[in-house]
Amino acid sequence: MLKYITHRPLWFNMLTAIALMVVVFTVFILSLNFLTHHGRSRSVPQVVGKSFSEAQKILDREGFDLVIQDSVYVDTLPPSAIIKQVPESDAVVKVNRTVYLTLNRSTPPMIDMPNLIGYSFRNAEMNLANAGLKVGDTVYKADFAKNSVLDQLYKGEHITPGTKIQMGSAVTLVLGTGVGETQFNVPNLVGWTFGEAKAKLEGNGLNILVVQADPSIKDTISAYVYKQDPPRFDEEGKPLRIRTGQLISVWLSAEKPEPPPSDSTTNNQIPQ
Repeated sequence: MLKYITHRPLWFNMLTAIALMVVVFTVFILSLNFLTHHGRSRSVPQVVGKSFSEAQKILDREGFDLVIQDSVYVDTLPPSAIIKQVPESDAVVKVNRTVYLTLNRSTPPMIDMPNLIGYSFRNAEMNLANAGLKVGDTVYKADFAKNSVLDQLYKGEHITPGTKIQMGSAVTLVLGTGVGETQFNVPNLVGWTFGEAKAKLEGNGLNILVVQADPSIKDTISAYVYKQDPPRFDEEGKPLRIRTGQLISVWLSAEKPEPPPSDSTTNNQIPQ
């Protein structure tokens, strides 16, 4: 064989080598086209909104591979539903292309409850939405801060900011009604326990605030009111008036104070 090659002209051997290289390259290109489906393309099917098992069947039937890229939670979609696909539907790509999917989580994640107290209703609603929560019921309570969040409830109980709560949960907001039109004389709270004063005021649409409590007090509910603001009378001895939604501040003591002088007027207490 070597003798046959060496006895041929150089130009003949060069042409033979070139022809052999062309044949090998052609076979390689044809094989590559066959293995990679060169020139074969197909539109990506729509799988967004479908279940994972259904999407898997569709993509497999159309000749696409799939990879779960991410999972998020959307409470309006069924568990394991396809939320996003890449490439998008109707995109023309090569056969055997991988389609990356984002799934809806089967169980909602736990998130931190935000602090909504003091926010307006609109801002509280936006904060809940941004956190992945929603407004449930709205309950109104007499308070001068109209439409301001006074409390946040979950399943009927106060929920502290930072408490873990399932995404998508409904939170009840307690809102202030603002100062009402109903007026009556400022009641005398001195000598009442804080529990009695609180129940009576809240029952009549008023609010109570503890300004100071003696260090010796062990049970605030049983402590006694020894001072209040606004007082019952002005400097001229005339009864002061108060509206629903307004606030009375109190100072508490462990000892029951001496009762103030009785008043002979008949319209100086909150309604019984």
